[in-house]
This record gives sequence, C-alpha cells and structure tokens, in this order.
Amino acid sequence: MAGREYSKFQQKVIRNYYDNREQIDSTKLSELVTNLYLAETEKKKTKLWENAQKLMERLEVPQSRIDHVVGTQDPAILAAVVQDLQKGVIGPGKGKRPSNTKPSE
Repeated sequence: MAGREYSKFQQKVIRNYYDNREQIDSTKLSELVTNLYLAETEKKKTKLWENAQKLMERLEVPQSRIDHVVGTQDPAILAAVVQDLQKGVIGPGKGKRPSNTKPSE
C-alpha cells in the first residue's frame, strides 16, 4: 500500500478518521461495556476483553489501570474508565509533564 495513490476524497476520509480516532475509540470502548454485560459465552467475553485492552492502550489509559480492569474482568470497572475518559481525567496527554518543566520535589 506504500505506493498507492489516493484521490482527494479518499485522503480527506482517511485524515478525518485519524483526526477523530480518539473519539471513535472512546465510543467503541463504551459499546464494549454493554456487550460485556450481554455476552453469554466465555469465548465471546475473552475476545471483548482483548478488544477493550487494545482500545485502552490506544487511548493512553495508564497501564496499571488497564491491568486492574482486565485482571478483574468487571464491566462496571470498565464503565468507570469510560466515564473518566469522557470527563477528561485520563486519556491522551493526561499525566504527562511538559518537557520544559521540572518535577516537583
């Protein structure tokens, strides 16, 4: 695909997708909460938890929180993560110190 040329319309669609990827991933994660509550088989639940882990990693949820959520496999805890993402408490750029500041002592 490296040598592929895209039309202007295709370029715009691709650019819009990546510009809104954080919101798309957040929406998918919230939908996963519902699907986890409704999942009936262990195979389905396992796949949904794998997807949830990937989405949380892309949304830059702290690794310790991802480990806790996936370890407990409790949809209510995943719902709390979704709420924190929506409030802006966690997510891309959160918890990162600007490079020009010193850590507090």
